[in-house]
Amino acid sequence: MRDKDKLLSFRVNRQELDRINAKREEIGVQNMGAYLRKMAMDGYCVNLEMSDVKELVRLLRICSNNLNQYAKKANETSSIYIEDIRELQVRLDEIWENTKEILSRLAMIQ
Repeated sequence: MRDKDKLLSFRVNRQELDRINAKREEIGVQNMGAYLRKMAMDGYCVNLEMSDVKELVRLLRICSNNLNQYAKKANETSSIYIEDIRELQVRLDEIWENTKEILSRLAMIQ
């Protein structure tokens, strides 16, 4: 048995259909049924732009790799350079600034 076994049908004119399709495409939903269900139940759909989060992940990877390299160097030589630590701190500060900006923008979503 299908879990979606009830059919809901309604008519629209060409302009309404064009507007519905434009809004659906704008948020990146391919499936018309999924879009209409979401809109009927919740009244809105949100498509988050994730490029900032991807950049944040990239910066975290760089810092993690650097930290691993510093730890390996410290284990091998029993010392590390203060400039390496300063560089890592600058990168971590940049990540925190990006994180604060992303969280601030997410907090504005209603």
